Amino acid sequence: RMEWWMQVGLLTVPLLAVYLHIPPPNLSPALLSWRSSGGYFTYKDQNIFYKDSAGAVGSSDIVVLLHGFPTSSYDWYKIWEGLTQRFHRVIALDFVGFGFSDKPRPHHYSIFEQASIVEGLVRHLGLHHQKINLLSHDYGDTVAQELLHRSAQSLMLWLLFFPGCAALGGTTCCVTTRFLLSILQYINQRKKHRERWVGALRSASVPLHLIYGPLDPVNPHPEFLQLYKKVLPTSTVTVLDDHISHYPQLEDPTGFLNAYLNFINSF
Repeated sequence: RMEWWMQVGLLTVPLLAVYLHIPPPNLSPALLSWRSSGGYFTYKDQNIFYKDSAGAVGSSDIVVLLHGFPTSSYDWYKIWEGLTQRFHRVIALDFVGFGFSDKPRPHHYSIFEQASIVEGLVRHLGLHHQKINLLSHDYGDTVAQELLHRSAQSLMLWLLFFPGCAALGGTTCCVTTRFLLSILQYINQRKKHRERWVGALRSASVPLHLIYGPLDPVNPHPEFLQLYKKVLPTSTVTVLDDHISHYPQLEDPTGFLNAYLNFINSF
């Protein structure tokens, strides 16, 4: 768990910003470019942003990227080009309530809904009968676990990767505006449905791999790694350099990408 002073700090800054009514900053050129290179599909009444890039000609493999809290699909920008050199399709979305996707209020945000949105995107792209590789982080890990639970009822094969799988014991501290409180229900959902989601990992018949930054404050070393290996002894693990923390795909994109591709290429 995070130290109390870190939690207080993470709470104070955004609350002060809300209190002072500080307007959101303008989008950077990089974010504008990211948005313009993507598109939208409709899930029920919600507009969901996604990015879908054609990649390697000689590959038929597809990877879907699931981002964490409180960020967006842009978390993957540093490894995007590298993934397109290995995969035929590289796809990422902004979960509802995040990034460029709609942020309805009031709304009951749930991991189950986010998983259904991923399934909706896969159907929208005509990929629902194909094998999908899932690359997930943080909040996206729990969505991936729900998808794994559902995939046990079908013939689809999901190949999963979980950096910092917080459903096994870590928690994520975040801001507490009324809107974000509704999104933050995922923390309670993790506790309530722990058996369902950890059970999905334990009973998985597909390859699992963890890429871990030892300096991660959300899932501290060595306790988290010991727990992960105990719960999932068949999963393979890559431990990055000692200075890598909770966002390995941004902090060490080369090491991260190499670890993931070594996993994918091992079978």
